[in-house]
Amino acid sequence: MGRITLEKVAKRFAEVEVIPPLDLEIEDGEFVVFVGPSGCGKSTLLRLIAGLEDVSAGTIRIDGQDATGMPPAKRGLAMVFQSYALYPHMTVRKNIAFPLRMAGMGAEEQERKVRAAAEVLNLTAYLDRRPGQLSGGQRQRVAIGRAIVREPKAFLFDEPLSNLDAALRVGMRIEISQLHNRLKTTMVYVTHDQVEAMTMADKIVVLNAGRIEQVGSPLELYRAPRNRFVAGFIGSPKMNFIEGAEAAQHGAAAVGIRPEHIAVSTAEGLWRGTVGVSEHLGSDTFFHVNGTGLGEAITVRAGGEVDLHHGDAVWLTPEADKIHRFDRDGLRFA
Repeated sequence: MGRITLEKVAKRFAEVEVIPPLDLEIEDGEFVVFVGPSGCGKSTLLRLIAGLEDVSAGTIRIDGQDATGMPPAKRGLAMVFQSYALYPHMTVRKNIAFPLRMAGMGAEEQERKVRAAAEVLNLTAYLDRRPGQLSGGQRQRVAIGRAIVREPKAFLFDEPLSNLDAALRVGMRIEISQLHNRLKTTMVYVTHDQVEAMTMADKIVVLNAGRIEQVGSPLELYRAPRNRFVAGFIGSPKMNFIEGAEAAQHGAAAVGIRPEHIAVSTAEGLWRGTVGVSEHLGSDTFFHVNGTGLGEAITVRAGGEVDLHHGDAVWLTPEADKIHRFDRDGLRFA
């Protein structure tokens, strides 16, 4: 009931092509995340699916039906925006019920659907409050509830957590994932935060300048990035890239190694350097090692608390089977 197919879909604004022709298949029940840097076209692509922007070329199908020229209200999709867009003078109950009232549904059926959505979202105790009496996370749940009562074929989320503080973002991330597990409805989620993408998605679509760089599960993209762009975008902290003579030894224009795949020692190793900034997070410690002769500082991730400080001499050794090789075009090869 929520399969979305894009066939050669493109978008131009005047003479500027912001999304070159692309193909994408979103299966029924999948949680798909569009991720990429600001200006990569992820929100535009979501708006094309929603019908809020007209496609310049190509076809959008929803459950096999051509929806390219279909108005948004006819597509059976529900969109949750970055701004909550709640009516401040209405209670939570009336905000959630608003699309049902607009559709002419009877009051008894409205109440049944509102209560069911409120129970799913833990909002039952807040139904008689107004948005101004709620926290940011609660307001976002009300916005999601307004989408749930429509029983859409798919939910479209456009950076819904970007207005929340760090702690609320983590909590809402878990809540949205749990909601997907309960509803089993297709969800398409836009974010610039690759941590959100990695922790929530069944399938990630990495976008760059309107092009799809790679599609795959979080671990597929992490373990086998198609190119240097994906390798540098997926993973936190980002992958270290090394060029020059060290890369040439591996037959590559550049090599990449993730911070967690580098061993650090004060006694011996492959690359010698000096500890610069250290970030002690309790469960992990991140070191930025300078003076290795490999170009930019190398970031190393060590488990737990490590007794190293600014200026200490260290040796670094990458795990040989975790080194990624890239050609001159930035493509990864075995």
